[in-house]
Amino acid sequence: MERITTHRQLNVYKRAYEAARSIYRLTKSFPKEETYSLTDQIYPVK
Repeated sequence: MERITTHRQLNVYKRAYEAARSIYRLTKSFPKEETYSLTDQIYPVK
């Protein structure tokens, strides 16, 4: 068994990262009028 030295090696991290990327790709295709109502709830505050 390989020793885990960083959180990026965790399967749960990899799956969550890919899920987030999928959500971001999906929301790019949302209509502009939905941009502020739905995506504000999804995207982190910068």
